[in-house]
Amino acid sequence: MSAYGTDSAPAASGISATARVPPSRMGLRGAPWIQQARGVRSLKSVGVVGAGILGLAIARELTVRFPGISVTVFEKEGQVAAHQSGHNSGVVHAGVYYPPGSLKASLCRRGAAMTREFCQQHGVAFRELGKLIVAVSEQELPGLAEIERRSTLNQVPGIRRLTQAQIAEIEPHIHGVAALHSPSTAAADYVAMCEELVREVKSSGGEVLLSTQVIGVRETASAVRVISAAAGWDFDYLIVCAGLSSDYFAASLGRSSDLRIIPFRGEYYELRPRARDRVRGMVYPVPDPRYPFLGVHLTRHVDDTVHVGPNAVLALALEGYQWRNVSLRDLAQIARWPGTWQLARKHWRSGVAEVGGSLSKRRYLASVRAYLPDLQLADLVRSKSGVRAQAVRRDGSLEDDFVLQADGRVLLVRNAPSPAATASLAIAEHVVSTVSA
Repeated sequence: MSAYGTDSAPAASGISATARVPPSRMGLRGAPWIQQARGVRSLKSVGVVGAGILGLAIARELTVRFPGISVTVFEKEGQVAAHQSGHNSGVVHAGVYYPPGSLKASLCRRGAAMTREFCQQHGVAFRELGKLIVAVSEQELPGLAEIERRSTLNQVPGIRRLTQAQIAEIEPHIHGVAALHSPSTAAADYVAMCEELVREVKSSGGEVLLSTQVIGVRETASAVRVISAAAGWDFDYLIVCAGLSSDYFAASLGRSSDLRIIPFRGEYYELRPRARDRVRGMVYPVPDPRYPFLGVHLTRHVDDTVHVGPNAVLALALEGYQWRNVSLRDLAQIARWPGTWQLARKHWRSGVAEVGGSLSKRRYLASVRAYLPDLQLADLVRSKSGVRAQAVRRDGSLEDDFVLQADGRVLLVRNAPSPAATASLAIAEHVVSTVSA
C-alpha cells in the first residue's frame, strides 16, 4: 500500500527463519502458526473488524474456505476503503525490495498474481505499467545493487539493470546514472477491488455493516462479544484489521506489545494534464534503507493521472489527513510512547526535512527534479493525502514486517505496511489457514 499507504523500503526482517516452512504453516512475527484457534472447538461464526482491503479479503477467504460459515464485517465509516486502502498509491508491487525468504517477499509475489487474476475476473481496472528505480548519482549505486540482488533472489519477473541510455528508451524525460526496470509492476483500482470483495462476501451470505463502530470487545470462554453503540454480537472468533485504531483493540483486550502505532501522513501532488506525458509508467528513487518509505516518486494510475509523492510527516492525529487535523488525545498517546522520542532523537534531521517539503512546494519539487529535471513548479497541483499506520517499537525502530498477535478467540493485525494491499489476498489465505472450522 503505499504509506498512506506508503511503500516500504528495504529493511531487516526478523521472519526469514520461517522461509522453509510451507505457506499454510508459516507464522508472522508475533504469531506462530495455530492449528486451531486456541480454546475453540468449532467455528460457526467469525467477526472481522475493518472494511479495508485486508479485512475484506480475509472475510471473503473465510467464505471461500468454509462455505456456510457466518461472517460479519464491521466498519465505522460509511464506506469501505475509507482510510489506508483508499488513500494509497494504487501500485501492485512486484516484490523488489523485500528480504529474500521473508513473508513479505513470498506473500507479495503470490498476492500480485492473485490481484491480477481477481481484477481480470471482476472487471477491476488493472494496468501493467512497469517501474524504474533510478540512481541519480554514483553514491546510490550500492543501494541499487542491493535492490537488484533482492529482486533476483525473489524471482521478480523481468527485472533488469539499465544504463543511462537504456533509461531514456523507457522514460525519455528521466535522468539517472543507472536504473532497475521492473516491467511487471502494475497499477490497480483498490477501491473498486474492495467493492467487489464486498459483493463476494454478501453473495456468500456474509454481512458488511457500515457506519457501525465497534466500541468494545469482550472475550469469554465460550464466545467473543463485539459491542457497538446500538447492539452486540457474539462470535466464535474475531479478526481485527483496524489499522490506525489497532492499539485501541490491543489495549481493550489486555494484549501487551513492544510496539505502538504512530501515524505518518503522506502528501501527494498531481501532475497537470500538460505534464503527464513526461512519465510513461512509474519512477522511484533509490530509497534510504534506514526508513520503510520509498521516497517521493512518480506514479501513473489506471486513469492516466500521475501522482507525485508521498512524503512522510508525523500526523497530529491518528486520522490527521491535513495539518489542521489535530487531536490532543492522540498526541498525548503518541507522546507517552518511549519509541516516539527515540525515533525523534535518531531521525530529527530527516523529520525536519520532511516537514520542510510539506510546507514548501519548491522543496517538494526539488526532490523530484533530481531525476525529472525539467519539471516546473506550475506542473504540480495539490492532491490527496493519506495516513500510514506505522508500528514503532519501544527503542524507536520502525517495524517493517507484518505483525499479528493471536490469542484465545481473537487475532489482531498489529502492523500491515506496504505491500499489504498487493499481498492482501495472499495474507488472507495465510490468516485463514490459522483458523480451523
